Amino acid sequence: MIRSKLLTTLMALALTGAGWAATPAQAQSGPLRIEITDGVIEPLPYAVPDFIAENGAANQYAANLARVVASDLSGSGLFREIPKNAYISNITSFDSTVQYADWKAINAEALITGAVRVEGNRLIVKFRLFDVFSGAPLGEGLQFAGTTDSWRRMAHKVADAAYARITGESGYFDSRVVYVAESGPKDKRLKRLAIMDYDGANVQYLTDASALVLAPRFSPTGDRVLYTSYETGFPRVYLLDVATVGRRILGDQAGTMSFAPRFSPDGNTVVYSLSSGGNTDIYSMSLATGQQRRLTSAPSIETAPSFSPDGRQIVFESDRSGTQQLYIMSASGGEARRISGGAGRYGTPVWSPRGDLIAFTKQNKGRFHIGVMRTNGSEERLLTSSFLDEGPTWSPNGRVIMFTRATSGASGAPALFSVDISGRNLKQVQTQGAASDPAWSPLLK
Repeated sequence: MIRSKLLTTLMALALTGAGWAATPAQAQSGPLRIEITDGVIEPLPYAVPDFIAENGAANQYAANLARVVASDLSGSGLFREIPKNAYISNITSFDSTVQYADWKAINAEALITGAVRVEGNRLIVKFRLFDVFSGAPLGEGLQFAGTTDSWRRMAHKVADAAYARITGESGYFDSRVVYVAESGPKDKRLKRLAIMDYDGANVQYLTDASALVLAPRFSPTGDRVLYTSYETGFPRVYLLDVATVGRRILGDQAGTMSFAPRFSPDGNTVVYSLSSGGNTDIYSMSLATGQQRRLTSAPSIETAPSFSPDGRQIVFESDRSGTQQLYIMSASGGEARRISGGAGRYGTPVWSPRGDLIAFTKQNKGRFHIGVMRTNGSEERLLTSSFLDEGPTWSPNGRVIMFTRATSGASGAPALFSVDISGRNLKQVQTQGAASDPAWSPLLK
């Protein structure tokens, strides 16, 4: 089978660029590896007409679905939407024949069409993707169903499917972000946990503002959240059920402080920092039995642990060398090896879902950066630079990093930003007010 211009172009766009290489899952004509060394990437032009309303009740969703799909794809930085006023022909029926010449004339390389109907409170969305230059569909049509209240999620699913078919890697649009919503003046800032769609829609508050909360983290299934709270006056790790908002303290031991928790990949174990007697080490805890295990035993401060995707290793930060640096050890503890080697201080490491990179915060010469490096510490790249950038979290496909930025220097309210792992497409994430400490969920089920 001959590989289309669309697929070839988007395979290139989907890779990280600027000296990084990646391998798509599968091209139409077989496995393909493309290495990009040129720092310039031109987004692929596409068209997404309003979806077809197949009954009267669907009219209110047809245009909105297409707009969310377009926002998802264009927001990735890999795609560029062709405006509707440039269209020569329109889609009048989901099953109608596509006039490829008309779409080719306006330089569209991909065409996304869809239809929607409503049956009671049930929403059914169909979509098709076409390669304009080869004049053929790219894969089979798909159908998604949900409640009318979940119409935005149906649009995210369509965008994920289109993204995956074109790039050869999974999407990240049908996901959520848990974060700390902040309000009030800087010297009396109120903080509570909130959860939202990845693009800022459908905000729900999980805690009230009665106690300081920090560093929420999703479980691998996205149904639970770990976080640190000062509700008792000292930092304690809490486990919260997203659906019921029920919660419990983990390891509430007198005379200790626990913080910086994170789930294991199977969701059965939690790693966190525990401070006791003036010393801070990393511990693990079985959620089934509550049994704790000490993983480090150094006089230095060890914190911010993060599992590798296979659960065999943990990356963490420590000042055992005299400055804050990154180390990797076995998930069962033992000897650790340092992986950070550049100038400055490193912290808040988090392993990519792909397993190949570690994201981190770096402070050097009065500036803060979000960066990535290979798991052996090589090929360090700084993606951002600001007065204060910190706390990276990975998108489910390992393509995008979200983080906290102080938007106006020392007095500015924090905001959420995202950036591609190539360092491109830096943008602010829309939130209802000030926000910090984001944590990205896995793709929703």
